[in-house]
Amino acid sequence: MDFFNRPSKAAATSTDSSKPVHVERLVPWVEKYRPKSIESVAAQEEVVQVLRKSLETKNLPHLLFYGPPGTGKTSTILALARDMYGPEAMKTRVLELNASDERGIGVVRAKVKDFARSVVSPADPQYPSPPYKIVILDEADSMTADAQAALRRIMEKYARITRFCLVCNYVSRIIEPLASRCAKFRFKSLPKEQAVARVSLVADKENVSIGKPAVDALVTASEGDLRRAIMSLQSASRMAAQTEIDERMVRELVGAVPDSVIDGLRRAWSGQDTDSCIRAVDELGFSGFPAAQVLAQLHDQAMQDEALSSLQKAKLAVLMANVDVALSEGADEQLQMLDLMMQASLIVSKA
Repeated sequence: MDFFNRPSKAAATSTDSSKPVHVERLVPWVEKYRPKSIESVAAQEEVVQVLRKSLETKNLPHLLFYGPPGTGKTSTILALARDMYGPEAMKTRVLELNASDERGIGVVRAKVKDFARSVVSPADPQYPSPPYKIVILDEADSMTADAQAALRRIMEKYARITRFCLVCNYVSRIIEPLASRCAKFRFKSLPKEQAVARVSLVADKENVSIGKPAVDALVTASEGDLRRAIMSLQSASRMAAQTEIDERMVRELVGAVPDSVIDGLRRAWSGQDTDSCIRAVDELGFSGFPAAQVLAQLHDQAMQDEALSSLQKAKLAVLMANVDVALSEGADEQLQMLDLMMQASLIVSKA
């Protein structure tokens, strides 16, 4: 995602006399600073290089974009489509569907097939429009196996006039016959330095007062998801009003557990005292922090603890993984955390 672009059309026209002046404030910053061309996509050099060549030759294969959320997968294909067709022709030549909402075989047979076999609309002479349309299936890993199988046949039959771009987080959930028909591109998270620079740039453009420690905390809490970082920045700017956004405000906003709470849990299991573990879990329950977030931060702290041996860290990692699975399946948070503390106490006690 690149943030050197001008504001979006909606924001640029907000000063029109027929529209309220505050329209620009209502535009989400992730949309306002979404890249408008393939050249504006940041930190995905290999992907951009290949797509730029495809743009020049007008020979675009079926695509499969995969990687962590917030790394610019959907933004990249939309920017490519804009470069290919122009902002107007793009409206009729590109079909974008969110497969997590429309993931069944009925959608593939109706919407996708009807669009894929339709006649290509007239091109904009100012753009190098190729003789085919593009279907973008966002979150394609949520599609059912039957829907993916049906899509495979449609991709083969209408490849001459329609190209497909599958966007997903987990490429392993795409059936192999479908994945083998696409050119695969892995999107990586932005390096922390670049993410910090992007967030700082947005803050400057939006006149948001935020210190570097707060920006670092925002990027760290977002875990490589730049979209989440920008959305959190916009939320923090509304909360801060006329004051500077500090690290404490960022941690509260993103739901991070205070270090004092994490340190208290670690002291309890290191003390090898059952009563201390029970009290720590009881206090955690009253604090209201979600167990999954506590578990994630506990894991990070434990893996960096030089006082623990490699074997102890490995055992703690396995223990936390099992607790994480149990929590994801709806187990009681307090019981799981109590079980974690008791077993961790035994692991830590064995040097």
